[in-house]
Amino acid sequence: MLKPGIITSQSKTVTAGSCADAVGSGSVHVFATPAMVALMESCCATSVQPYLEQGQTTVGVRIDINHSAPTPEGMTVECRSTLVSVSGRTLSFRVEVYDASGMIGEGTHDRCIVDQRRFQTRADDKHKV
Repeated sequence: MLKPGIITSQSKTVTAGSCADAVGSGSVHVFATPAMVALMESCCATSVQPYLEQGQTTVGVRIDINHSAPTPEGMTVECRSTLVSVSGRTLSFRVEVYDASGMIGEGTHDRCIVDQRRFQTRADDKHKV
């Protein structure tokens, strides 16, 4: 059953491809904010997937974060997510990201539970417009 308190973590090594100068979010060679957001979303999505019914998944619907410190290529970053509330199909998370020097980012993230096939069909139908 899906209820608040689910905690998980996910780590990744900062690569050249996940740096700001590679993804177009800046000109410095440090862990990019879009890469940090992707890690946060992945951590949250992965944490609740085992609790969903067959055919369900979650999609990100809101994120509010602060990227407070740089991390150079080669360092490992770790995201920690905590499911803080469940309201109908909306799941709200607290997320924090750390490197060896301390916290580099934090915030909140909301995801919505959807029927994966129906959601994908609705998106694909936009090609028909």
